[in-house]
Amino acid sequence: MSRPGEIRKLRVAAYCRVSTELEQQQSSYDIQIEYYTRHIMQNPNWIFAGVFADDGRSATNTFRRDDFNQLMNQCMKGKVDMVITKSISRFARNTVDTLSTVRHLKEIGVSVYFEKERLNTMTEESEGILTVYGAVAQQESENISQNVQLVSGEPVPAWYIR
Repeated sequence: MSRPGEIRKLRVAAYCRVSTELEQQQSSYDIQIEYYTRHIMQNPNWIFAGVFADDGRSATNTFRRDDFNQLMNQCMKGKVDMVITKSISRFARNTVDTLSTVRHLKEIGVSVYFEKERLNTMTEESEGILTVYGAVAQQESENISQNVQLVSGEPVPAWYIR
């Protein structure tokens, strides 16, 4: 419990994700986990609430992202005050999922900070900006799917879409 006049430390968790289990992606995955663990633990105003990381998971939905769902459960239980992640596309590649998740977290007092976009969801202008960036991330995912389909000539399975 903090004393009067003392600033309460934020319980901060990170979310990391890579979309494939390829070797070069594995390096990115490991680097993200190491970076966020160190980044959170070195901030004197933060309490480390964990790093949640999904390896080889698409961000077009949340169904198979076990660590993402575990992170959301920790937020719902009041164990996380802020989530930090590399970018909106690491968090989600579906505009509706992105907005609904961020809105829900905001309602329960949990902010999300997207480092690449320098966007904190607790600011007033964040939703409009997030809508635009979320739509771009979703379009990138759809373009990747179309490019793979054009190269192979075969339909891309739904599970492959990132």
